[in-house]
Amino acid sequence: MNMSGSGHTLSDVALDITVECLDDRGIRHEIDTVLGYRSHDPFAVAMTFVTADGNLVWTFGRDLLIRGTEKPTGEGDVHVAPAIGVSGRAMVSIELSSPDGHLVLLARSSDIHDFLDRTTAIVAPGSESEFFDADMLISQVLAS
Repeated sequence: MNMSGSGHTLSDVALDITVECLDDRGIRHEIDTVLGYRSHDPFAVAMTFVTADGNLVWTFGRDLLIRGTEKPTGEGDVHVAPAIGVSGRAMVSIELSSPDGHLVLLARSSDIHDFLDRTTAIVAPGSESEFFDADMLISQVLAS
């Protein structure tokens, strides 16, 4: 198990990356981010944005991230698509929407593929249900 970020992300796979975004004025910003994957929650990946004000976590489907590296994918709050960065580098665009705002991030394609390769080495795509613990999920829901 790896610990990453501020110690709040306990994952089977954790990869520290830097993502880029543009603000409303067109100014480029870099955000330290931790990609996380837990085999006991095999359908999901987490993006933890590490900020001075605390960590912000977005969780979405691993299959969405896998498919989005090849072609534009997504409905609702998260869209993922292959992209080309300003420098001509292969990137992955991750678009997040909420009632509070909209953010388009660019991550290096090589980082995303490295992360996904590590997750699929633990849980192969299509075998997620073998790792999913429905009883644990039910007990967590009932405990909250």
